[in-house]
Amino acid sequence: MKKGLKVLIVASEAAPFIKSGGLGDVVGSLPKALHEQGVDVRVVIPRHMSVKNSEMNGVEYLGEFDVHLFWRTQRAKVLIKPQEVPIYFIENDFYFGRGSLYGYGDDNERFAFFGKAVLDMMAMLDFYPDVLHCNDWQTGPVCMYLKEIYSKMVYYSRIKTLFTIHNLQYQGNFDKNTMEILGVPYHCYENGTVEFYNSVSYMKMGLIYADRISTVSETYAKEIQTWEYGYGMDGILRSRQRVLSGIINGIDYLANDPERDSRIVKNYSIHDLDGKWENKRALQERLGLDQRDVPILSMITRLADQKGLDILSHVFHDLMQRDIQFVLLGTGETRFEYFFREMANRYPCRASMNIFFDETLAQQIYAGSDLFLMPSRFEPCGLGQMFSLRYGTVPIVRKTGGLADTILPYHMETKQGNGFLFENYDGGSILWALDQALVVYNKGQFEWSNVVRNAMTSNYSWESSASQYIKLYETLKKEAMPID
Repeated sequence: MKKGLKVLIVASEAAPFIKSGGLGDVVGSLPKALHEQGVDVRVVIPRHMSVKNSEMNGVEYLGEFDVHLFWRTQRAKVLIKPQEVPIYFIENDFYFGRGSLYGYGDDNERFAFFGKAVLDMMAMLDFYPDVLHCNDWQTGPVCMYLKEIYSKMVYYSRIKTLFTIHNLQYQGNFDKNTMEILGVPYHCYENGTVEFYNSVSYMKMGLIYADRISTVSETYAKEIQTWEYGYGMDGILRSRQRVLSGIINGIDYLANDPERDSRIVKNYSIHDLDGKWENKRALQERLGLDQRDVPILSMITRLADQKGLDILSHVFHDLMQRDIQFVLLGTGETRFEYFFREMANRYPCRASMNIFFDETLAQQIYAGSDLFLMPSRFEPCGLGQMFSLRYGTVPIVRKTGGLADTILPYHMETKQGNGFLFENYDGGSILWALDQALVVYNKGQFEWSNVVRNAMTSNYSWESSASQYIKLYETLKKEAMPID
């Protein structure tokens, strides 16, 4: 093991058990990379009702205990799935036996319960990590409880916390009566420690109480210290910039390998791209698109303003004046779902709008498309561009957050670069970047293969990023007070 380094990753979701977005992907793949580098790493998440039953095979019951919140006492059961990276589940049907992960009126109580249960679980297991690695607002109470209550107990006193921001826009802000549920001294609210514009903020708890803070790209770490991207937290982050790091996410290169992926129609490699063209023809056939050699521009996304769909919708008719086909996969805001369904009717055999999510279809889109569009207003890291690079589908992205850190503009003169970028957040800039890509595409297969191969040789596996996390963990461990 890495100098006996013990880490417990705390999150509200983790693939393949349950995920609603990038957080689940990260918590599902980062621990594997840490384990491969010798860290004793474990993960704990709630046992949501919608956790895939197929993934619960072999799960064992470890024990249970009472968790006290204000006037309510609830029972926490602890389950484990023993594997290379053990996964603990906190089970309580009252809080987590629901159809969705978030969006309930008692989310403040649900994740206060989870935070206390995580800390009590460590005593039950006699497992005290060097670092609690907490993720997003749902785990903010863990950082607060540790400092305000549990650190007074000897084995908890040396535990350090890292709090990772995956998306600062989602903050977990609740009514100030939440203080009664949390059961911590009211001065924590009165002195501004957890107070945020007359509410109690779980995100702010993480930012204030954690020993170190990280976010998921270097550019986003800088952006969130500005008014434009800080969502009211920029002052807090500037005050803590000394302990703020940006570490780019990675993806699982074994699970997403075009040479071995069983979900795509034909496997292929950087040395033999013929299979990619076969995937393209199969995608056209599956989605009812015209079977001809025309660039396919795709998006796999949550349908929300943040993802640039507002500016895309303003120029969509102009975009479809180009000789392209367009493929969309995803769900989200009703207005965007309605818009894209209308566009499918407007452009039959040229636009395929799939208003649902299907993992196999997603992989086939990554493998069968030529271009992948991410016009995000902000993007903390982004995983879509990494998946598309892996499969040789060239990204067109806005220069923000992790997109700016992973995509370099392609130049025909130097043959360098793995995608196409634009800076201004407007529809005209999307069209400009698309036209740059089409110039290269229309130069012919030899020229286009250069940028495709550049994309496929880009390496955003977890190995490098995991090493950076390990350095942070080791720094925190050195800062811990030894137990006499």
